[in-house]
Formats: sequence, C-alpha cells, structure tokens
Amino acid sequence: MAKDSKVLDLNSSYSYLLWCRDFAATSAVARDEHGEPMGFITGYVRPDSPHTLLVWQVAVDEAHRGRGLAATLLDGLVARTVAERGVTTVETTITPGNTASERLFTSFAERHGARLEREVLFDTGLFPDGPHDAEVLYRIGPLPH
Repeated sequence: MAKDSKVLDLNSSYSYLLWCRDFAATSAVARDEHGEPMGFITGYVRPDSPHTLLVWQVAVDEAHRGRGLAATLLDGLVARTVAERGVTTVETTITPGNTASERLFTSFAERHGARLEREVLFDTGLFPDGPHDAEVLYRIGPLPH
C-alpha cells in the first residue's frame, strides 16, 4: 500500500516487520471481511516528548479510498493513545502538495477542536540521498480528553 500510494517514502520489508513488532500499540491496520488489509497507520510516541504521538505513515488501498477509512484509522489510533498513554498532541510531517494528507490532518484538528501549527521540520537541503521535498511538521493539540 505504501508503494501504491505514490507519495509515501518506501521502507524495507524488514523495517515494516520491526515496526509491527515494536510499535504495534501505536499503529493500526484495517481489514476487510476476508481479513485482507485495506489500510494502515503507523506511529510512535516520541521518546523525548511522551505525550506526543508522531504519525509516520497513513495508507489506504486504492480500492478503499474515498470512504473515510484514513480518518477512521487516525481517530481510532489517537483515541487509543490518549486513553492508554495520555497523549495530548499529534505530530506528522507532510510534503507540500500531498493534498490528501493535508486534508486528513487539517480535518482531524477541526473535528477535535484542536489547534494546528505548521512549520518546516526538514528543508530539502537536509536530505543527503538526492532531491526530496521539504517535510512540513503539522502539530495538533492539545487534544480533548
């Protein structure tokens, strides 16, 4: 799904396996009635900011897009981490022009009555492996409990 999204950075299969093992509590997978994955969201609680959930990737299979699945996954994951870990803030990074992600996180902030701040986290010149768009940090919070 990450590859098919055409906007997410790709990780090795090994990194996804490690992610599923080490960050299962801060990630989620949506499956259809046959158990096939329809979408996923990966995240982690920032070690130096234990009340902040960093959302790493959100992907929905092309056949299931446009039905609100990404928003449902995000709402469910944030609700769980608020309840279990006391999360008060959500962060993610989005490259300029990724309108689906911009809309997802902007509407999340609006739905939850939370402030949304944006700032460039990593400028294009910081990426040593070739051209890469800037990564804009979206910080949403405080979240209602």
